Amino acid sequence: MACSTHCPLPSRNYFEALETAEKRALHSFFDQHVVEDAELGYFALDEGDYNALPAHLASRVVHTVHGGMLEDY
Repeated sequence: MACSTHCPLPSRNYFEALETAEKRALHSFFDQHVVEDAELGYFALDEGDYNALPAHLASRVVHTVHGGMLEDY
């Protein structure tokens, strides 16, 4: 017996947020997160804007791009 489940594909909004996070990460010491939001869909969030990522945001992170800049010269 074969079963099928519905697996929704990421929206265009997800890929736009991912692209923004990847671009920002290249020039940042901080991680960039793609966050899911019921009203906005997905958006990119710079971890450097927060001392610690609040739990209500951390629980909605679907992807993280690590900051590309190093503090070592």
